[in-house]
Amino acid sequence: MRVFVTGAAGFIGRVLVKELLDHGHQVLGLARSSANAESLTKAGAEVHRGDLENVESLKEGARAADGVIHLAFVHDFSDFARCVRIDNEAIKAIGEALTGTGKPFVVASGTLGILEGQLATEDVDPDRSHPMAVRYSSADIVYSLSKEKQVRGSVVRLAPTVHGAEDWGFIPMLIGTARSNGYAAYIEEGASRWPAVHKVDAAVLFRLALEKGTAGLTYNAVAEQGISTKEITSAIGKRLQLPVKSVTSGEAEEKLGLMSHLLVLDQPTSSDKTQRELGWKPTQIGLLADIEANY
Repeated sequence: MRVFVTGAAGFIGRVLVKELLDHGHQVLGLARSSANAESLTKAGAEVHRGDLENVESLKEGARAADGVIHLAFVHDFSDFARCVRIDNEAIKAIGEALTGTGKPFVVASGTLGILEGQLATEDVDPDRSHPMAVRYSSADIVYSLSKEKQVRGSVVRLAPTVHGAEDWGFIPMLIGTARSNGYAAYIEEGASRWPAVHKVDAAVLFRLALEKGTAGLTYNAVAEQGISTKEITSAIGKRLQLPVKSVTSGEAEEKLGLMSHLLVLDQPTSSDKTQRELGWKPTQIGLLADIEANY
C-alpha cells in the first residue's frame, strides 16, 4: 500500500521508511525542510512538503495514501502543552481526511506516565493525574476516530528509551550528565525500572500495526519490560570508564538536573499482548549491550 508517514526523516522514521519499502509498500514522507526532502528521496520515498501545523498539507497527504503512520511530534519541553495541541490538531486533520474509508491510521504515543510501580499492559488506561497524562489525549482522539468515523486507528506506545544509532533521547542525556559530573549516578537504590526497545524493532511494530492492527487497540513497543536505573547508569559508567555511585533524592536535582525527575520513574511495561496479536518478535540488541558497544 501507499503509506503517508509523518516524521519520516526522524530517528525512527528513517528506519520505518526502509522497513516499509523492504516489505513492498510505497512511502509518501512528510518533509518540512529541503534537507529532509533530500534524505527521503535518497531513501526511495516520495516527498510531501509540509509540517504538523499545516493541517491542509496533512489532509492532502492522508487522502493520497492507503494508510497513515504518524510519528512526528514537536519536542519542546519548555511548552509541552503547545506540543500536545499541535499533535492533537494534526491527528484530527488526518482523521478527517480518512473518515469513512476504513484505512489504517497508526499513531505514535509513549509508555511514560502510564502506570507507576506496576506492570503496565496494553489494556491499562493512563494515570490521568500524571504530569505526562496530557500526552495521551492523542490516543483518545484515535479511539474516537475508530469508533465513530470508520477509521482503522491504533496507537503504538513507545518505550521512553528507544535506542540505536543516532539516538538523541534520554540515554545520550544521561551520558552527557555523567561526563559533566565525572561519574554516572542513580538515585537511592536505583530500583526504578525503564522499559526499552531498539528503533529497528519499533519500526517493525509500526509496519505490523499498519498491516494487521485492530481498530481502537493499543500496542506497546517494548522489547525489555523494565531495566533498573542502576543497571543503566552502571552500563554508562562502564562505557565511559567513569565511577558509578548513588545520590540521595535530596541531592538528585542539583547533581542530575532534568534527569533527576526521570530516574525516579518506575514504569515496567509489558508487550505480551502486542507480540501475541501482531506476531511481533523483538530481535535487536538489548539496551545495556547497546550502551556498552555503541554509545
